[in-house]
Amino acid sequence: MIRIGMISYWHVHAEEYTGYAVKHPETELAAIWDENPERGKAMSEKYGVPFVASLDDLLGDASIDAVVVDTPTSRHRDVMVQAAKAGKHIFTEKVVAPTLKEVNEILAAVNEAGVKLTVSLPRLYDDYTVTLRALLEEQPLGQLTMARVRLSHNGATAGWLPEHFYSLEQCGGGALIDLGCHPMYLVRLLLGMPERVTAHYGYVTGKEVEDNAVSVLSYPDGALGIVEAGFVNRHSPFSIEIHGVDGTLLFGFPEAEIRIRSAGRTGEWETVPLLSRRPIAFNQWVDHILNGTAADENIALAVDLTKLMEASNRSAAEGRPIAVGELEA
Repeated sequence: MIRIGMISYWHVHAEEYTGYAVKHPETELAAIWDENPERGKAMSEKYGVPFVASLDDLLGDASIDAVVVDTPTSRHRDVMVQAAKAGKHIFTEKVVAPTLKEVNEILAAVNEAGVKLTVSLPRLYDDYTVTLRALLEEQPLGQLTMARVRLSHNGATAGWLPEHFYSLEQCGGGALIDLGCHPMYLVRLLLGMPERVTAHYGYVTGKEVEDNAVSVLSYPDGALGIVEAGFVNRHSPFSIEIHGVDGTLLFGFPEAEIRIRSAGRTGEWETVPLLSRRPIAFNQWVDHILNGTAADENIALAVDLTKLMEASNRSAAEGRPIAVGELEA
């Protein structure tokens, strides 16, 4: 049985991951620490496990095998390096860290300790992603020219996001680094890594961080990737567009179905049945721990995600395109 310590309930998905730890047949929730002791104690009472006041004590507990890290993003590097050095396997929320330099420090500690790291990139494993990846292996669209993915909600205008999600210091950004992570890693999956990133941020509600964002990824063959995210849109559906010289694939306009029109197929619009989804990232993490395997694609995409977020933040701040190669490793 893998005994798991929860490290912080700062992130909105922390209780979701707690549920995974409680329900998985190979894991059990063992302890909770939180940088906010009042919040941590409330969660320990809710789930009937000890609250550990000191992070050093939780990580020093030899009976705990693994941790779920949901601290503020600004604390990810310090907490995960410490956890890896303590020999704990790590599951964490995206982004791994705000900068490539910090991610590389985390990976160095993980690799040296030989622990298993997996990052929550949930839309990578959903049925529509599994299906479009299988479709694109047949190259029905020819050379890809554009991929556009949008994800948005009205958390800022309706007031249901936690106030700390608007802290630039804690989060490293706003709508793009939170919701925009999902479109970003999907566009990266579809088109690969770009040469340059150009981002524009909007501040509809006047928060410290952006609540409306677009990042454009530019590729040497002329292809463009468009990533859109927002906290200020009530009915904006999650949507994917993939265009190529021979056709187009659409998902979520607004129905949750894949439609494709390709010169190499029927030449008409077709609806494609969705394939089965892959196991959730948490379950994959548990399997990696039990089987001694590694989340190679997951980690590679997570590293690239941080690169693209760091480049986007710099582009918006500096008002110019940022070459991915400019980032400090």
